Amino acid sequence: MTTADLPAVNAIAAEVHAAYPEDPAVFAERLRLHPAGCYVLDGVQGVAGYVVSHPWRSTVPPALNSLLGAIPSPASTYYIHDIALLPAARRGGAAAAILATLMRHAATLADNISLVAIGGPVQFWQRQGFTIVSDPKLAAKLRSYDSDACYMARELTAT
Repeated sequence: MTTADLPAVNAIAAEVHAAYPEDPAVFAERLRLHPAGCYVLDGVQGVAGYVVSHPWRSTVPPALNSLLGAIPSPASTYYIHDIALLPAARRGGAAAAILATLMRHAATLADNISLVAIGGPVQFWQRQGFTIVSDPKLAAKLRSYDSDACYMARELTAT
């Protein structure tokens, strides 16, 4: 992902995650802070999807639509902030392929990878080896996303 991709990323986010709006500054900051964790999927008619990820703190997911300020050092998890694919780009293996790339990268920075699942994709993440982390301290933060949000994590091994 480059800064030139950000308008397309914001448009995809608005379409795919309409119920979870985030300001353009959120994506721009994530790209600036950790460009190695930001990718786009090129489609026939331009950008068809994206992923934004970065090192972070375990069981402390960033609030929706919030700026980070900085990446913590050391980080205790590698956090997937967002992955979104336009409908035409789904079911072709793109999400699993970029996840494999992210996991290789994440394993160089942390021993686990985490995310907040919203909008129903829990089964997809479980098929990728993620498990739901139940922690009462997370309840209020997860409700800020929606009532079905859950924090998920997966252990990583260095390759």
